[in-house]
Amino acid sequence: MAHAYVPGLRVSELTTLRRERILPLKGDVIVELGQLVKAEDVVARTELPGPVKAINVVNLLGIEPDQVDEFMLKKTGSTFKAGEVLAQNKPLLGLKFLQTRVVAEFDGTVDNVSPVTGQVILRHPPRLVEIHAYVDGKIVEVRPQEGAVVETMGSFIQGIFGIGGETSGQLAVAVEGPTQMLDAEHIKPEYQGKIIVGGRLFTARAFERAKQVGVKGVIVGGFHDKNLKDILGYDLGVAITGAETLGLTLVMTEGFGEIAMAEKTFTLLKKCEGRRASISGATQIRAGVIRPEVIVPNLENMARMAGDKAQENIGTLVGDPVRCIREPYFGRLGRVKQMIPELQIVESETKVRVLEVAFDDGTTAVVPRANIEMIEE
Repeated sequence: MAHAYVPGLRVSELTTLRRERILPLKGDVIVELGQLVKAEDVVARTELPGPVKAINVVNLLGIEPDQVDEFMLKKTGSTFKAGEVLAQNKPLLGLKFLQTRVVAEFDGTVDNVSPVTGQVILRHPPRLVEIHAYVDGKIVEVRPQEGAVVETMGSFIQGIFGIGGETSGQLAVAVEGPTQMLDAEHIKPEYQGKIIVGGRLFTARAFERAKQVGVKGVIVGGFHDKNLKDILGYDLGVAITGAETLGLTLVMTEGFGEIAMAEKTFTLLKKCEGRRASISGATQIRAGVIRPEVIVPNLENMARMAGDKAQENIGTLVGDPVRCIREPYFGRLGRVKQMIPELQIVESETKVRVLEVAFDDGTTAVVPRANIEMIEE
């Protein structure tokens, strides 16, 4: 049977997932193999060196570079507090008020004192970095001084685009159906600390209301790109998202604009309502694609799923559900009706492989294979 390999968004009710939790620098791993963890549990921690500041002590004290060590009250490796005297010269004519002092502006450490340049390098305190488990699950691999791998089982949904980092919270559905708009009046005070689910559009007013209430995350079909630019203050372009500090994480399952959430996706999220979910808005659309995601662990199924083998991805087949990802059918859902083996000429006058899609409204269209993505059932 003819088949094609195309990118696809996964929407799975029950699957096994593993997530690497790795430190940026070597540090301490504080979990053990086989340990059960919650999303907020710390898996590993390390300290990142603080930024440095150079001070030209010889100019400030009016001394020679090779004298700098003599006038330093804090030597290399010494710690200091803001307001402490780091170096001072001898009082002129014995008058203390004519003495020059170099006072620390922050807490830190003397990193280096150079008798060649006369400069003193001060370093801010190290910054503690903690890596959390991100999802409820089990530690299946420990990498000494580096981190660990967390395995979980549950529902998994990939989005098209997102912003904001990793977060977790109880899942709450704020609309009645996948075609309903998520506006400000839907954001209730009881959604504080939760991840809410919308329908076809998340409005700018609702975004501000969600931040005020303290919503942790929003999963919705679409969001206007203009509103996104207004919120961020800049165009995202093709940069990697996920590092934004907007107060909440946003995952779009369908794309930009008013696009109803896929019925299958909404139904699955509705089924998971009340359970703890972990989401990430991190997105990269160039090489090394990263998609935003929603993970709803179901740890009761871990024992049952432990022996199951992952199904082999054999490509797109006739009858498979797909979504169009480019105009003129962008966002439309359907199923593969026919695999067309012959190359066909498209508007750009290039020959490409195509297939016929039967849309949910009963219409059909011939679409380049590169313009669709699979939706996992």
